[in-house]
Amino acid sequence: MLDAVDAVLVRELQRDGRATFQALADRVGLSRTAVRARVQHLLETQVVRVVGIVHAAVVGAEAIGHVSVTVAGSAREVAETVAERAAVSFTALTAGPYDLVAQVRTRDDAALAAEVDHIRSVAGVRAAEVFRSVSTVRDTHAVVRELGEVTLDDIDWRLLHELQRDGRAPYTRLAHVIGLSQAATRARVVRLMRTGVIQVTGLADPLALGAAELGGFGLVVTGGLRKVADAVAAQDGVRYLATGFGRYDIVGQVEAASRAELVAVFDAIRSVSGVTVRESWHHLDVVKESYAVQLPEQPLNGAV
Repeated sequence: MLDAVDAVLVRELQRDGRATFQALADRVGLSRTAVRARVQHLLETQVVRVVGIVHAAVVGAEAIGHVSVTVAGSAREVAETVAERAAVSFTALTAGPYDLVAQVRTRDDAALAAEVDHIRSVAGVRAAEVFRSVSTVRDTHAVVRELGEVTLDDIDWRLLHELQRDGRAPYTRLAHVIGLSQAATRARVVRLMRTGVIQVTGLADPLALGAAELGGFGLVVTGGLRKVADAVAAQDGVRYLATGFGRYDIVGQVEAASRAELVAVFDAIRSVSGVTVRESWHHLDVVKESYAVQLPEQPLNGAV
């Protein structure tokens, strides 16, 4: 567990991964030097990783499938094999109706179907059921707002490459990479973040923040789907929620500090009018969580 100051620093980095050391120092009431040392330690020990998360629409990775897998034999071996796929952004071993769950992000439904077929072909997989996400209502890390028309040139694409690798890359280094002044580089990065093209955020170790328990759920809904989804997404502990079609109307993830709190989160979800929890599961171990996407090697100029 982190001390109170480090916990605040991690939360601030989750909110704004490029927050200056001075801004962080002002937030926690320590010197800039002390905060720099603390942040460096948090990064070096991988308590938090600051990354740039590119909006799915920018790279055309808007077809999202949540795959629930039943396994014969070692679920961990299957999960590790599934996690090797670049299109797989999340994989966890679970206790509940399925042995593991995975999230797959692709450019279209044909590519999504091909990825699911690959999962079905992995040795040990008995069955794979798919929930096709249509709208992401809440995601603690990724950009979920609508992306307007944004024009990107080759310099912007190079910045996205660098920020995806290291969200806190200093402007001096970024300026050297793209061949512009620090002021011009800063202006470009700010524009990319303000328009929603990229979100720079801290991916924290849940255990370090006291979120020792992770779970998932699939809901069926009566009444207006979006209204119910917004109400569920507003519940404390809900870190991800999407609407779509398949065996559920809504799928989501939750986090809590203890088993008792996890039960309380699920109880709060059940209390939302119009909600029936069809299935819920406990995440035993997160095998992969990555928001990196494949950016084009040859940038496509123009609007996205």
